[in-house]
Amino acid sequence: MTRQKSLILHGLKACDTCRKALKSLRDAGHDVAFRDLRDDPPDRAQVSRWHEVLGAGLLNTRSTTWRGLSEAERAGDPVALMVAHPALIKRPVISDGDALHLGWTPQTRDALGL
Repeated sequence: MTRQKSLILHGLKACDTCRKALKSLRDAGHDVAFRDLRDDPPDRAQVSRWHEVLGAGLLNTRSTTWRGLSEAERAGDPVALMVAHPALIKRPVISDGDALHLGWTPQTRDALGL
């Protein structure tokens, strides 16, 4: 099988969706590096770029981390929140060169040729 281009999957190792996406991408022949956001958190510049490209959906407001925040914290800058709490980043974020994909949706799978 011919290897396709190299991707980076940014997620959490305990996330079922991230594990499913990683397996599917590798099974399809993609060379995928996995980055655990808790072990290797993104810096403000990276989260700012992701937020700029992917929009407000990058902030995972359905997570237990989000539910544990106070109303004042929730009202703060979303980029600062995601830098302080990487588990608030919706997963997975997949870097495909300069392109970014959010979540393991049919649109993401189509864009990656799956």
